[in-house]
Amino acid sequence: MISAGDLRKGTTFEFDGQVFTVIEFLHVKPGKGAAFVRTKLRNVISGGVTDRTFNPTEKLLEAVIERKEMQYLYSDGELYYFMDQETYEQIPLNYEKVEDAIKYLKENMFAIIKFYKGEAFSVEAPNFVELLIVECEPGAKGNTTTNVLKPAKVETDAVIPVPLFVNEGDTIRIDTRSGEYMERVK
Repeated sequence: MISAGDLRKGTTFEFDGQVFTVIEFLHVKPGKGAAFVRTKLRNVISGGVTDRTFNPTEKLLEAVIERKEMQYLYSDGELYYFMDQETYEQIPLNYEKVEDAIKYLKENMFAIIKFYKGEAFSVEAPNFVELLIVECEPGAKGNTTTNVLKPAKVETDAVIPVPLFVNEGDTIRIDTRSGEYMERVK
């Protein structure tokens, strides 16, 4: 059990029969009245976001989320298959569970799969990936001073805004947490 006063960003707990993770929190001590904790919570299964206020002494049941690194194998259209490197067990996941990460994953890359009570509910791509640009307008030499961006399609079909000097055929490093171009890779 954890008390609401101990809630921090990333804390996962069970409440009203559902599992939530804390996105934002604020400990409020008004001049008049009792202190309270204002939170923004994400339901880890459905992905829905809700605001909730707790009394700091309120007790919450801590939820254990298992994180396992697994290899992305392939997709058959509707399902995406990942393999556990220790047991060689393959698990199929539907698009809703891989939606955020799949645009940065190519076959044989590793990703973090999150499990709650043995059931996978989310996929996290590595923080940084290197992908080949397959479609992009031609670059302009010497155009490095402006911060103007153009769209570039990478090998996983994601469209990433890149600087004007980046060309088709270049490999770029992408921050998957924000979807931003980091640098061109030699």
